[in-house]
Amino acid sequence: MMLMLERKVYKELLKWKESHGKTCLMVKGARQVGKTYIVREFGRNEYESFIEINFLKQKDLKSIFSDDLSAENIYKRLTAQIRNIKLIKGNTLIFLDEIQACGNARTAIKFLAEDGRYDVISSGSLLGLTYGEDGDAESEEPESVPTGYEDFITMYSLDFEEYLWANGYKDAVGILKEYFDKKETIPASINSKYEALFREYMVVGGMPEVVDDFIRNHDFNKVAVIQNRILEDYNFDISKHAKGAEKVKVKRCYDAVPVQLTKELKKFQYSTVEKGQTSKKYGDSVRWLIDSSLVNASYNVHEAYIPLMANAFENQFKLYFNDTGLLCAIYGFETKRALLNNTLKGSAKGGIYENAISEALIKNGYKLYYYKPDDNQELEFIIEKNGQAVPLEVKAGNTSTVSLNRFIKEYKPDIAYKLIRGNIGFSDGKMTLPHYMIMFI
Repeated sequence: MMLMLERKVYKELLKWKESHGKTCLMVKGARQVGKTYIVREFGRNEYESFIEINFLKQKDLKSIFSDDLSAENIYKRLTAQIRNIKLIKGNTLIFLDEIQACGNARTAIKFLAEDGRYDVISSGSLLGLTYGEDGDAESEEPESVPTGYEDFITMYSLDFEEYLWANGYKDAVGILKEYFDKKETIPASINSKYEALFREYMVVGGMPEVVDDFIRNHDFNKVAVIQNRILEDYNFDISKHAKGAEKVKVKRCYDAVPVQLTKELKKFQYSTVEKGQTSKKYGDSVRWLIDSSLVNASYNVHEAYIPLMANAFENQFKLYFNDTGLLCAIYGFETKRALLNNTLKGSAKGGIYENAISEALIKNGYKLYYYKPDDNQELEFIIEKNGQAVPLEVKAGNTSTVSLNRFIKEYKPDIAYKLIRGNIGFSDGKMTLPHYMIMFI
């Protein structure tokens, strides 16, 4: 049995419960990030009655949504099909898991929301919801999507703060936040400890099953076994959901991402997938990976003014893995060992740190952009914060910041961040931070 890992999304679920009115909730996210587990815990803890239907494991229960989709008939069939359930008005949560396998249930969300007697949360494979399942009779298209009757929460693997909570460092997070807020130097021994923990987090990653096992056993070899199984599951998802000839192209693009991140130029190049090829052949495959949440995209902007999306080049982008631990699993044992020992060198080191920062920014709610106006300068990330474009330069070590200095001179942001292997510092509007403090930005 897994440990009860504390997740930030739980508070979002509570907020929805308190204020949702007549809407149901869809919990979205990639495979293995803990959607089913957290909804199950939420239902058992916060409601007097919790009813769970998994449409892949309980196929016979699709009949509950077989014809007349009025709420009255659905609830009547629910009591006929599931023994000893209790429907308590205002205090029942119905969880429809793997909802992509029952199109009628997806359509019924509208009627259940309008009825409003019981709370309803649905979840399922993001790929199944978006692309269906190639050749799989278990996947059913809904007659209509319940637009306007659903709220949405996107769930990710654990971020570094949640990883610290899981390892018993919750009180320490508050202490670190004080150093951040006051812009004070962190004692060297403390800083060194959390830099090492951040490297450990990059290797372990945030997938709940992996984190749970590592907390129990502190065994990096067991971590690798679980990570490799998750990667195989992702490969299976690609083969299951990508259509026809697209399967091979999507897999090639996915395999190219770790290779591209080891290069000095980390902009995604289709020639990395297949020599001489362009977006004409592989553009749809890249879009498939982005839509699936298996990768996160960061787009180059020609001007660093908000809204950044208006200034982004659609065909100039970088791709990052959704979980840095899975990226490190692909790189293998020796890379993991060197990263943990802080002896890793070369451009791959920079790619791993960039991936970790990209992941943290996505989990903090930011969209990803970067700024490369010419061949002589590049800022790894630009985010929208406090009404302006805020630059973040990422250094695997602590080298000079020519690009960041140029950006500050040209755009004069209120704050700029340099993320380094080092300590907190502040001067001339530029804040230097150890990488792990990305959790506070």
